[in-house]
Amino acid sequence: MPVKLRSALLGLAMAAGLAGPLAHPIQAAGQALAQAPAPGQANPASVAQTTQAAQRVLEALRSGDANARFALFADALKRTSSPTMVANTMKTQPKVLSYRILRVLPGLSNSMVEATLNTTAGSRDVVLVLNNAGQLAGFQYDNADQLSTDVVNRFVQALINGQFVTARSFLSLAMQDELTPSALQAKWQRLQRVTGDAIKVRHLLLADSAPDQKLVIVSMDFQRLTDSLFVILNDKNEITGVDFPNEPAKPAAAR
Repeated sequence: MPVKLRSALLGLAMAAGLAGPLAHPIQAAGQALAQAPAPGQANPASVAQTTQAAQRVLEALRSGDANARFALFADALKRTSSPTMVANTMKTQPKVLSYRILRVLPGLSNSMVEATLNTTAGSRDVVLVLNNAGQLAGFQYDNADQLSTDVVNRFVQALINGQFVTARSFLSLAMQDELTPSALQAKWQRLQRVTGDAIKVRHLLLADSAPDQKLVIVSMDFQRLTDSLFVILNDKNEITGVDFPNEPAKPAAAR
């Protein structure tokens, strides 16, 4: 990977304030939560309220009730989802047998909850972001032990399938704070207006790796052409930058 290209891509993440290794997700998000509330903003939720809200979200996940889970989504998540989409996503995931809340960090506008899920595929950690109405505003699974290419592949497959709530869950919490599911959807749709509909991932390449940054290049077949996405991950395999081509390669002329 040319040094100039790597520097330019990392610069994209830095410009958005997203580059560099994150500490624990709670620590990174906690800095944003510590900011003073805007005038008229609701009072922060208590630990008890946040815990109860998290239990409702986790119980809906454990029971496999897609309608209950969707009903607990914040409005920003509901705009790009539906109970049917939630049900389809849950079918692809291991069944949750039980859960345990590990830590609760109430905030002024959003609160954070760490939990461990006991699933049919083993234990898995998750961080929930809840608003003061007790609704799910975001979430992130721990993918530190996964291959970075597998994480990126699941992210892109979610985009292809229109699962923008799921796709957003692969982003770092700091990036999720900047990018709603609707904003992610808009970026993806702008790209496809030029390329045509996404068809499949052709291959993924871990092009560059450092202790705190990884760069994965995703070669994709679109309806009109083949082009590449550049995805940056931190040392915990959280996506901290995505480069959607501003000027995709033009369709080849007929011969």
